[in-house]
Amino acid sequence: MDSVENPMIEPILSRRSIRKYTDEPVSEEQITKLLEAGMAAPSASNKKPWHFVVVTERETLDKLSHYGSHWDMLRDAPLSVVVCGDPGISDRYWVQDCSAATENILLAVTMMGLGAVWLGCHPNPERVEPTKELLGIEDPVTPLAVLAIGHPDEAKEARTQYDAERVHLERW
Repeated sequence: MDSVENPMIEPILSRRSIRKYTDEPVSEEQITKLLEAGMAAPSASNKKPWHFVVVTERETLDKLSHYGSHWDMLRDAPLSVVVCGDPGISDRYWVQDCSAATENILLAVTMMGLGAVWLGCHPNPERVEPTKELLGIEDPVTPLAVLAIGHPDEAKEARTQYDAERVHLERW
């Protein structure tokens, strides 16, 4: 069976970066479900160093769109979830923990029929600092990822990117 057609892995292979959205808002119930998915992520020593800033105000989304190259899709997205980590809670693994939370949200987005794209923030100070200032994020909390989320206005096929040359058995 082709892995793209396998129902067990289909949500993972269907997750694609969606950059165009309709103007339909994402409901509060959907936002809560996305955050529940994020907070279900694995976390080193179960420290859960994540915080999430939910942004739906058009003016804030528009300002945020200027802080990263290629963040312009935030001008059309009705929602952004900014995934932040607190190194004061977990100084060694906050990036991994928050990355797992981010991926959980992205998978939940796909399974809910929404679309999203992960916009990198940390470790770029030219993105991190203005994002923190705009959203009132206090030190030492750091924005790791900015997610543009909405109802998709584009469709992309599920796909696999499996590359056997990247697989090393037992040793390099």
